[in-house]
Amino acid sequence: MELQTLTGLLGVGSTGPADATAAATDGRRQHVLLAGDAGVGKTRLLTALRDRAVTDGWQVHAGHCVDFGESAVAYMPFSEILDRIVADLPEVVERVAADYPALARLRPVRRVMGANQGSAATGTDRGQLFDAVHTLFEAAAEKAPLLVVVEDTHWADQSTRDLLTYLFTRPYVGPVAMVASYRADDIHRRHPLRRQVGEWGRLPDVERIVLEPLSDDSVRELVRELAPPHGSKIDTERVVRRAEGNAFFVEELVQACCDDDLPVDLADLLLVRLDRLDGAARSVVRTASIAGRRVTHELLAAVTEMKTDELDDALRTAVEQKVLEPTGSRYTFRHALLAEAVYDDLLPGERVRLHARFAEVLKETPGLGAAAELALHAKHAGDLATALRARIAAAEEARNVSGVGEAAHHYEKALGLAADPKVAEAAGVDLDRVYERAADTLIMAGLPSRADAILGERLDAIPATPSVGRALLLATRAEAALGMENGDPLRYSSEAMTALPDDAEPKARCAVLAVRTRMLVAFRRSDEAEAVGLEGIEIAERHSLSKLASDMATSLSMLKVRTGRGGGDKVEGFRQVLRETIDQARRVGSTYAVSRGLFTLGRSYDEAGDHREALRWFRAVIDEVGGESLQWSLYAAGARADIVRIQMVLGEWDEALALTGGNLPDAPPIPVAVLDVLRMMMEQAQGASVGAAAAALRPFWTEEGLVALYGSTVEMIAAGRAGDHAAVLSVYADTVETLSQFWTEWFGGRVRLAVVAASAIAQMLPSLPAAQWPALVEAVDGLRNDGEQVVAQYEPGEWGPEGRAWAARLEAEVLRVHWLAGIDAPPQESLLAAWARAEQQVEAYGDVPGLAAVRTTYAAIQRATGDVAGSRVTAGKARETAKRLGLQPLLDELKALGATAVRQPQATPTALTPRESEILTLVAAGRSNGEIGKQLFISTKTVSVHVSNILGKLGAGSRTEAAAIARRQELIS
Repeated sequence: MELQTLTGLLGVGSTGPADATAAATDGRRQHVLLAGDAGVGKTRLLTALRDRAVTDGWQVHAGHCVDFGESAVAYMPFSEILDRIVADLPEVVERVAADYPALARLRPVRRVMGANQGSAATGTDRGQLFDAVHTLFEAAAEKAPLLVVVEDTHWADQSTRDLLTYLFTRPYVGPVAMVASYRADDIHRRHPLRRQVGEWGRLPDVERIVLEPLSDDSVRELVRELAPPHGSKIDTERVVRRAEGNAFFVEELVQACCDDDLPVDLADLLLVRLDRLDGAARSVVRTASIAGRRVTHELLAAVTEMKTDELDDALRTAVEQKVLEPTGSRYTFRHALLAEAVYDDLLPGERVRLHARFAEVLKETPGLGAAAELALHAKHAGDLATALRARIAAAEEARNVSGVGEAAHHYEKALGLAADPKVAEAAGVDLDRVYERAADTLIMAGLPSRADAILGERLDAIPATPSVGRALLLATRAEAALGMENGDPLRYSSEAMTALPDDAEPKARCAVLAVRTRMLVAFRRSDEAEAVGLEGIEIAERHSLSKLASDMATSLSMLKVRTGRGGGDKVEGFRQVLRETIDQARRVGSTYAVSRGLFTLGRSYDEAGDHREALRWFRAVIDEVGGESLQWSLYAAGARADIVRIQMVLGEWDEALALTGGNLPDAPPIPVAVLDVLRMMMEQAQGASVGAAAAALRPFWTEEGLVALYGSTVEMIAAGRAGDHAAVLSVYADTVETLSQFWTEWFGGRVRLAVVAASAIAQMLPSLPAAQWPALVEAVDGLRNDGEQVVAQYEPGEWGPEGRAWAARLEAEVLRVHWLAGIDAPPQESLLAAWARAEQQVEAYGDVPGLAAVRTTYAAIQRATGDVAGSRVTAGKARETAKRLGLQPLLDELKALGATAVRQPQATPTALTPRESEILTLVAAGRSNGEIGKQLFISTKTVSVHVSNILGKLGAGSRTEAAAIARRQELIS
């Protein structure tokens, strides 16, 4: 049944390759995630699938993820798949590699130690690598339909998961289908694959199949199939009880004849098979278990030092007894659990000796394995110096294929080993360089705080005297600080300059000058930045340091764009210069300079209110980093958040919400918190209750100001809906206090916060006791003063379209509060004019949901002041946007607005009966009809009649509006 489902989804059938191609064309094919507990039958099902596909003329290539523990090897299954395609279709691989040189990095020969010396991957390489794999599969499928199988993805490294995401989300023209399997019981709550599987499962072209345990009848049938025809009698019911539907357990029990002496424990059960081997075969299998699930013949031969015939005989025995299976040049344990059981059965001394032997062989012949493998074996052998060197090599190997997540992991482990001075001394490594590279990798992985911590640790441990090592550590710390709200990049870059010895080599001097220039540009220290940058460019050009020269040239071009020096009419000219500088940086391979320049262009257009052009450049930053492993580097993470924010403003919420999910399992917490709070803003606008979730992000406020800015907005709106004015003002005060610590006291976003607070108070004001109104009006006036103080900090022309929109909204909200409270109420004409200006400014900025909110309030004010026709037009525009974006709170307001009566002009104060005045006083105090009835000893229905009469006399559309009118006309005290 599962096989039929699987072949149907993948387009594998008995109709042949021609129909497979047709299925690809009309979109019937799905990729498949195959999940199931260990031993439930995933491998058996995939084997059957392979046989069916091959029979039907398909090409089938499989790659396996391997459990190397903390020594993950980037892209391992795809290296294996590429190796198989090279063997079958060498001309296809050669053709694709000619267009995509990065493909060569996946070749197994390139993955071994020493093969990548002198090369380094950039973000562009990673993007090319992903494109290369996709193109290779397409090209291979031209020969015959292609089925790609990636097994055991619960052990996949981050880079492999990223590549799978890329391949799942990119359509194929030809007949290409993919299956990725994983152990469902291994995917615990914090497992990195857990969230990834959820994301993959939501893709339209990916279907998830979960293999459930076999039924008792299926187990009985399987026992009959597996039992030897003339062997010992199998107690089928005993197998049914003990296997509990696990196909692998069934196989193992049947192979072991389900002997009464077998222990219940699975490991012991598996080891029964090992007992049937002779001494030589058992020794080889035990040795193989040290390598993990699979081991190459060459490595096993080198480690065992057995004669060729003896090794072949031992391996043949192990294969015949179904302990090992030959897979190309490797031998693989029939099941990972079997490898684990054999390994666990070794005595401690045996493990140490065998790990030491593997490490010795890998040191002598690096081509037999990867540095990550050497690190694993050396550590378990107690050779910590070798483990440290191998960790560093593994980190650099991962960086060379843009696997910064794995590289950061390896460097962290290396630093743990280097913490012992004896180990570091024995390893003979340059610790300053190791810390610098580790921190740089952490920054690339989006973990600047962690980078800052390890740099501080190292700087505290070395003499505070000038040295190149100290200068470079301080320069790297400045880079980390730039990505932190509470960092001090100017200080660290200045200290780096001071720490440079007079005789520092040009490359080191230029590196420090380049960092100092970047920090000065970031803080718009124009004159000093130009002086430092030009000095660095002169040295770099004199010594042919093209990347560093390009980096500083990009910084200076960014400075002109950011400051707009020379007049606003010259900004576009400065942008063009920056584009040319970016092209130059790209030509010399300075990916970091390119991404910085692209990000600056995006911000330049963003500040000018040119949303489409800003999106173009922010997306270019994402494209430049070339894949998801680098998506959390400083500028890529910033660009992603800016894309979401701009798409929110443009009303492209489906796209924005999709970006806030994404590939986040191993993502650093701070960028994820920014995306989370942006998502909450949209969900809240659609009516969701997310105030508590936003408040839970408060620990990130001091680490990323945007979390505070956006999160407090969500909190204030939630408090406003709850009618808690004290909470609204408290959140505003907390946010201002926090952000003033590392931004400035009068930061631009303070106007936004003031608008949100004033709007929340205006919404709840009519339902609050009149005695509280003066204090709230005074508080709102304070918000207006804050906003005016912010605007005063800007030079004429610096306050952009967004700022003007928020400032106009603040003035309109303040006047609304005064009008509702009847305290220094503005003339009706002034109120309407303020809201008309707010509508105009928000529309000019292009804030689609913000414009809908402004128009909803404006329509209510128009209707309340008698402009029914104008109110209908304004409400209609608001309703159109609210429906499209699902803004339910606005739709509810607009619905209530449509049912309200229109206030008729009153020449004299409205005449109310004494009873109506009494009831109106209680209505204004927020009492319900039932509460009023109890207090006045009349029925609820009678109260309802009185309230209807009051609304009609006042021309009010709601109880809250009636209360506001009564106070303005002094009908109640």
